[in-house]
Amino acid sequence: MDEMIFDQLNELLNAGKFGTLKSELSEMNEVDIAEFFGSLEPKQQLLVFRILPKDISAEVFAYLEPDDQVNIVNSITDRELSELVDELFLDDTVDFLEEVPANVVTRVLKIADKETRQLINRFLRYPENSAGSIMTIEMVQLHDNITVAQAIESIRKTGIDKETIYTCYCIDKARHFVGTIGLSELIFNDDSTLLSDIMEEDASLISVKTLDDQEYVADIVRKYDLLSVPVTDNEDRLVGIITIDDVVDVIEEEVTEDFEKMAAMTPSDDEYLKTGVFKLAKNRILWLLILMISGTFTGMIIEGYEMLLSGFVALTASMPMLMGTGGNAGSQASTLIIRGLAVGEIEIKDYFKIVLKELRVAAICGFALALANIVRMYFFSEGTLLVYLVVSLAMFIAIVVAKLIGCSLPILAKLVKIDPALMAGPMIATLVDIVTLVIYFALAKAFLI
Repeated sequence: MDEMIFDQLNELLNAGKFGTLKSELSEMNEVDIAEFFGSLEPKQQLLVFRILPKDISAEVFAYLEPDDQVNIVNSITDRELSELVDELFLDDTVDFLEEVPANVVTRVLKIADKETRQLINRFLRYPENSAGSIMTIEMVQLHDNITVAQAIESIRKTGIDKETIYTCYCIDKARHFVGTIGLSELIFNDDSTLLSDIMEEDASLISVKTLDDQEYVADIVRKYDLLSVPVTDNEDRLVGIITIDDVVDVIEEEVTEDFEKMAAMTPSDDEYLKTGVFKLAKNRILWLLILMISGTFTGMIIEGYEMLLSGFVALTASMPMLMGTGGNAGSQASTLIIRGLAVGEIEIKDYFKIVLKELRVAAICGFALALANIVRMYFFSEGTLLVYLVVSLAMFIAIVVAKLIGCSLPILAKLVKIDPALMAGPMIATLVDIVTLVIYFALAKAFLI
């Protein structure tokens, strides 16, 4: 939000010009209002929330941070809370309840009417990160045996409470999902036309199951360029839809999780500045310990060739460069493969194609770097030409092996149903370090002793 507007709103709030503040807020986007909320003190948040027009307060609430939502709920009366829950879309209510303390959940369930309470409890029982846990039931569903005129009349009566009306979902008498129809098709067809005659009902109707993983849902939406996707139960009965705004949140969450795994950290949903140092340390220390213990093997290999290193200073000086280059080469390959697996560009069956391609890339990179290294060592290192050639040959082989490890481990992880993101960065670098040193010292022993 523009800082000038931000300052103006604060001035109106501090001056007590609540009527003008309400008018200004009414003209703003709900996301920007929520951002303004985040900068206020708790008492100011409650004041501004009560100033907001009723028709936008629920939408603003849905965009607030969980801590700010809890502050609002703890500060308003049961009547105000009941009105807020009634105005919120069900999926936004569930998202809110999944992030707040148990006492807040209990209070919301207590003031909700019986039907809403049953729906909330049903949603909360779905496994975390499943399609059922992020879907909404506020969609337009029409029976396939009604006419266009009846469908339009139904949308006029109930559409105001739906999250989207642009795509309508058709069901039969048993509530099975049987087709979709766009709002534009209803508008441009005769009133007497039956929905069953114009709806899309081919065998390739796209839908997901309630227990499908949210990452799979995101892949479906991305693959077919959907604005929403229907959710069905095991008997193909329509139970809800997932809209694009929720899918975007899923993609952001999954990308964040992959970044954390690639950096060898335990994934966390908490914001960095709101997470305590002990929890941050807890999320990092396990992998640091694993990598430290793995690094012990590197030290053992170096100790085993202590006599060889003492006779050739250039060998010792080249070790950090070799290990760094090998680790970087492996990380490059693994990053591309992990990304390809995540977006569906690469499948397990493509493994041998990937290996052949990475071998050619590794040969080109390795040869170029080996030549550059010979020139570098000639000008900046002490030693014989044979030493330069041994180091450069070790670099070439290390790059080839690192590329193979980098492209193989993520696919192996996918094959055994482990997140490929774990096979990146530090993990690859540590493994490649060990392999690089083994190759390096084997060559040195073969040619220099």
